Amino acid sequence: MTGPLHDDELPIDEPLVRSLLAASCPAYAGLPLRRLDASGSSNALFRLGDDLLVRLPRQPGGTSTIENEQRWLPYVAASLPVPVPEVLAVGGPGFGYPERWSVMRWLEGEVPTGPTRGEAPRSALARDLASAVTTLRGLPVPDQAATDPGLRWYRGEPLARMDASTRRAIAECGAIDGLDLDLDACLAMWEATMRLPGVSDSVPPRWHHADLVAENLLVRDGRLAGVLDFGGLAVGDPTVDLAVAWDVLDPVARGIFRDLVDVDEATWLRGRGWALALGLMTFPYYWSTLPGRCAQRLAMTRAVLASVG
Repeated sequence: MTGPLHDDELPIDEPLVRSLLAASCPAYAGLPLRRLDASGSSNALFRLGDDLLVRLPRQPGGTSTIENEQRWLPYVAASLPVPVPEVLAVGGPGFGYPERWSVMRWLEGEVPTGPTRGEAPRSALARDLASAVTTLRGLPVPDQAATDPGLRWYRGEPLARMDASTRRAIAECGAIDGLDLDLDACLAMWEATMRLPGVSDSVPPRWHHADLVAENLLVRDGRLAGVLDFGGLAVGDPTVDLAVAWDVLDPVARGIFRDLVDVDEATWLRGRGWALALGLMTFPYYWSTLPGRCAQRLAMTRAVLASVG
């Protein structure tokens, strides 16, 4: 999908990107450029030559995510056990485009889909994901990071703060024609989640990716080959990163992941609650514009419901 996704979408096209490159990164300006169909919801993506990627925020205010990656991604990347993008350059606004944008090194791999019936357990992927999650949450949080407002996001807050928005999403999902999802079961699970121990508690800040979902992962030969888009990198409660277990792992692999991330029962179920909330909030916003994302999140939400008991 390359069309508008948001009411405040910024116009971005190839001539604009070429002009921005010529003004801010002339060394790259002559390379072949093409827009990717798989542009994300936060950034428009352009393949630059064979080895580079240009990322431009789709909405006003997106500069903060570009600067977030530029400042903090090198810190976490040095310790992560999986490749992550390298920021090679950050360009400035121009030609009517108001945000900063970045040139990053291209990573090879395929975006995973949800597990399919009859597929072998994704045991290796589970171990790789667990290693990435536990390494990230175990990194020291420097004082500058702990006090950086750019590293605070709702996805690092207690899950109870998602209560009103999740209930609203469930109600809005009821009006979506063709959404085959048991919303009564979703509501019952959410209400049970809101009764979990620690659901309203703040925790000491720890690093987390905050958007660790299929479209931000790369796999190759069944192994994790890269983690993408650290624009939402944050410090806070890392429980949200557990949601990936219901997005890309089968039940057997999910059990391996759970053992390796070594969290208690209440934390694990809060992670499942995050998966439920993230799935439900997708459908009202992206149902008509990002059908691929909605299909992936629908599979994740059904996996969450199927895991009861």
